[in-house]
Amino acid sequence: QVQLVESGGGLVQPGGSLRLSCAPSGIIFRRYDMGWYRQAPGKQRELVAVITSGGSTNYADSVKGRFTISRDNTRGTVYLQMNSLKPEDTAVYYCNAHLSTMNSWGQGTQVTVSS
Repeated sequence: QVQLVESGGGLVQPGGSLRLSCAPSGIIFRRYDMGWYRQAPGKQRELVAVITSGGSTNYADSVKGRFTISRDNTRGTVYLQMNSLKPEDTAVYYCNAHLSTMNSWGQGTQVTVSS
């Protein structure tokens, strides 16, 4: 059974930083493309960043230059380093693991950016 558990969310002031982590179980991690998505109240879930099994990355325009996705295949963990956070980054952040027709989600972790 695939399980994705996110950690690292919380309350931070504008301009601050957070690092999210996701350590899936039940998959051969290195084979999967991993992504971070977010959903703000009243809005649809949107892609934040993705890192392929080969290490290629892609970001939403709104986070380019501020967020960095990375993976450690030896630890089986994907990270999202978020810097220069803005109030509009407030959302529930979800970890995603994707391989062919297999698509799994975590339960989400709340990120709140507020003074």
